[in-house]
Amino acid sequence: MNSSAIRATEDAAARRTARPGSPCFVAFGALSSLRPVRGLLAAALAALAVAALAPSAFASGTTSTPTAPVFDDTGHLVKTPLVPQPKRSSLTLKQALANFERYPKVAAWLSRYPHAGRSHEATYDKKTGEWTVKIWWKNAGEIAQGIVVDETGEVKEAWTGPQVAWGMARGSPGAFGGTAINNPWVWGAFCVVFLVGLGDWRRPFSLRNLDLLFLLSPTASLWYFNHGDVFTAVPLFYPLLAWVVLRGTWIGLRNRGTPGAPRWPVWVLLGATIFLAGFRVGLNVERSNVIDVGYSGVVGAQRIVAGSAPWGNFPIEHTKKACGTADASGEIREWIQTNGRCESANPEGDTYGPAAYESYIPGYLAMGWSGKWDDLPAAHFTAIAFDLLTMLGLFLVGLRFGGQRLGAVLAFAWAAYPFTQYVSNSNTNDALMPCFLVWGFWLVSRPAARGALAALSGWTKFASLLVAPLWLTYPGRRPSWRFALGFAVATLVAFSVLLLEPDPFHEAHVFWTRTVGFQIGRDAPWSLWDWRQYHARGLPDLHVLQHVLQGLLIAGAVGVAFFPRRKSPLQLAALTAVLLAGFELVVTYWLYTYIPWFFPFAAVALLAPAVPLRKLVAQEREEPPAPLAEEPYSDREIAVPRPTF
Repeated sequence: MNSSAIRATEDAAARRTARPGSPCFVAFGALSSLRPVRGLLAAALAALAVAALAPSAFASGTTSTPTAPVFDDTGHLVKTPLVPQPKRSSLTLKQALANFERYPKVAAWLSRYPHAGRSHEATYDKKTGEWTVKIWWKNAGEIAQGIVVDETGEVKEAWTGPQVAWGMARGSPGAFGGTAINNPWVWGAFCVVFLVGLGDWRRPFSLRNLDLLFLLSPTASLWYFNHGDVFTAVPLFYPLLAWVVLRGTWIGLRNRGTPGAPRWPVWVLLGATIFLAGFRVGLNVERSNVIDVGYSGVVGAQRIVAGSAPWGNFPIEHTKKACGTADASGEIREWIQTNGRCESANPEGDTYGPAAYESYIPGYLAMGWSGKWDDLPAAHFTAIAFDLLTMLGLFLVGLRFGGQRLGAVLAFAWAAYPFTQYVSNSNTNDALMPCFLVWGFWLVSRPAARGALAALSGWTKFASLLVAPLWLTYPGRRPSWRFALGFAVATLVAFSVLLLEPDPFHEAHVFWTRTVGFQIGRDAPWSLWDWRQYHARGLPDLHVLQHVLQGLLIAGAVGVAFFPRRKSPLQLAALTAVLLAGFELVVTYWLYTYIPWFFPFAAVALLAPAVPLRKLVAQEREEPPAPLAEEPYSDREIAVPRPTF
């Protein structure tokens, strides 16, 4: 008999024994009613047990490892922090060095140096888990630097040659001018508009179109520069400089423009110029940056307004107290200066002439300066103002010497040329110098004004002092005393800031040391002339050739002051472009922002048509006669005054 049958028999017997109303009957009924809740009671007991044990289990699961000693209420030590073992490097010093030297870029550069004379250093950073490797070679100094990841042995960074000392040589599109103007689509749009608006498309293989292509040719150089390939970038900008020198010399001697002309109507050129001017302003305000050159202008303006000369008074690093936080590289830029202000350091910003700083005073007074290298509204204000002033000046130059069409062509050329926008978006002072010269050219028949503006240009960027002899003797060989007087007065006004110092003569010495002295002895990889500083196999030493060309340039600057014997405005523009481009051809430190120095005068010389714009080609002692301004451009050759020597 199974257990269920036995239980049923026992229950029946009990019922028979226990009659209703008896104690046994009552007890049996109560027990029978409790059986359905036996499972519930068991579950409740289990839940109570879990609840009792849960706090300790939960606490043990969430308690973090102590980072400091733990004491109980009586002050007894109950827990001590766990000190992790320091992270050990996976690579040895030799392995990290070997990995770095095998990296293709590094290996290619090191192959230019013999093994004898090399020295190296490799340090391991426990925090980052990376090796910093540096390699030197004799007189060349540090020739390679990089970072090797310890865990994988991968080379994370590798800098060679000029990239070691120059961060801007490492390739950073947008470091100059921001990412917008360096965007290939934006840059390409400027190039297309420049070509389409100024080209002679009835004659696609004309000399005029070739001039335009040469003016745009440094685009290839800039592309390589933005990608950190200095040794490919540098040779690619010299063709433009050489072309301007050759073409300007030819035009300066022949006194003739270039056959052909743009095909756009005047109203289209003017409308496009206005649109581009607004676009350029918006691009500067919204999508540009301010490099150290623009920052230095704001600092210099503040110093002058505050009552001190700029030179020797710029904010420096490592004063008694820092007032800013470190950047990603660990460098602190903000320091308390001697004037008590917290300012961003710019120790080498006082290397320009007085007019370079005085030109920023209106922007500083209007926009102020926080003392930091921030957005710098005063720098934007000045860059935009001189950009628009140069554009307006070119329009007036063209209007005076060639009528509305030439004025529209020259203004459009400046507005559409991508390298002028590159200067504007970098917010440098490189538009100041050509701006003063353009307005001086507009007033070319007024020697005193011409001299004053030439002086302001020269005391902004010293390169334009090279054209002073040419402008002094224009339009013949005899120096103009009115030009000399205007030049002298403007020079005295510009250098009056020396009187702000207790000892002006000492400040004049500081000016010379911080400007001319600094610029003459400056090393840089941005030209062919100083590559020998790297002592690398395959890089020639061209210093002798550079000095020869510099001598020829100085002789040429003197020579064109007297030959041709009589000069027209067209010849003056062409020879001015020759001298400024020639200076850039032989200078050691060159940048793409220098192209606008000569561009306005190259534009006058190269874009002036071979038509009877007699006021442009006249070689008269006094004010030339009125131009045939309304005569349309033509490709036919005409008789113009021949140059006399």
